[in-house]
Amino acid sequence: MNGAADLGGMMGFGRVVPEPEGEYFHADWERRALALTLAIAAAGRWNIDMSRHARESLPPAEYLGSSYYAIWVKGLERLLVAAGLVGADELEQRRVLRPGEPVRAWTADDAAAAMAAVVPYDRPVDTPARFAAGDAVRTRVLHPTGHTRLPRYARGKAGVVERVHGAHVLPDARAHGPDERPQWLYTVRFTGRELWGDAAAPDLGVTIEAWEGYLDPA
Repeated sequence: MNGAADLGGMMGFGRVVPEPEGEYFHADWERRALALTLAIAAAGRWNIDMSRHARESLPPAEYLGSSYYAIWVKGLERLLVAAGLVGADELEQRRVLRPGEPVRAWTADDAAAAMAAVVPYDRPVDTPARFAAGDAVRTRVLHPTGHTRLPRYARGKAGVVERVHGAHVLPDARAHGPDERPQWLYTVRFTGRELWGDAAAPDLGVTIEAWEGYLDPA
């Protein structure tokens, strides 16, 4: 969706100021926010794409006015309510109003093992890849109301396929239900000037991972 999370290439937000390497948290509550989000994921009520969409679909003013881990907490609250694990009235009053549903949560050891594991998202498909490395393509101009991994700055742009990755789960579908609808996945390279015009550095190149449904022959 064209939400506040899709900031790539937008002006008016100032320079990106990198934080010191290895500095992940600024307060203890941020550690707990990450731990809670990871731990309750073991309940199996949502997937990574649903989790991303819960955060990116926050109202723009709320998203831009919240810190990184505050966005995680707000996204988690949305997921808990949607899954029926917590009531909206309980969140509003910040107390338990009815018996909870027993769910499994990760321990610290479970979380460490899960983070270290490789989760495959490749899937078999019956159709051959539409494009090959070296093919000229153009991204479609899409404005979906749901989740997408095609950034706004790269829509309607001409590029070249660099690599074919095989077929993978389509996040646009999986963010909204169990239907994975796998598609072929490609690395596509664009010149900076194609994306941002003549003011871009002439040697600038940008690559994105693009599912086949995002692409047409150029």
